[in-house]
Amino acid sequence: MTSSSRNPILITASRLLAPFIQLFALYVIFHGHFGPGGGFQGGALLAASILMLRLSVGAERSELKFRKSWGTPVGALGAMIFAGTGLLTLLLGGRFLEYHFLPLPDLSRAELHSTGILLIEVGVSLAVMAVLVAIYDDIMEGPGGD
Repeated sequence: MTSSSRNPILITASRLLAPFIQLFALYVIFHGHFGPGGGFQGGALLAASILMLRLSVGAERSELKFRKSWGTPVGALGAMIFAGTGLLTLLLGGRFLEYHFLPLPDLSRAELHSTGILLIEVGVSLAVMAVLVAIYDDIMEGPGGD
């Protein structure tokens, strides 16, 4: 444990800021199709909040928020959400990511488009967040780690 991780001001500040960064990340993700932002930026913000905790309170204590073993599965889940949305539209007669082919009844074409974009943004954000955290964890583990 480094001396900076024992600093109570740093620990308190990072623990207080992390939920607000995550809340802002969700705002960026969910409003990505209305303006600037979206899945990549929201995922990077989520990763930044987790990495801030990893750096300030230590890897062991920050694993209560996001375990090291979750990096690959969550990244794969995000990629599957993205690809699955596109493949579903292909299977239902449309082109890749042609959202109005999504099988959601009682939604207008515009609502289907917004829902499809939201699915894509969530998938991308999960993949980006998990991969960035996994890269950091692998670097900190060093060569020859499991």
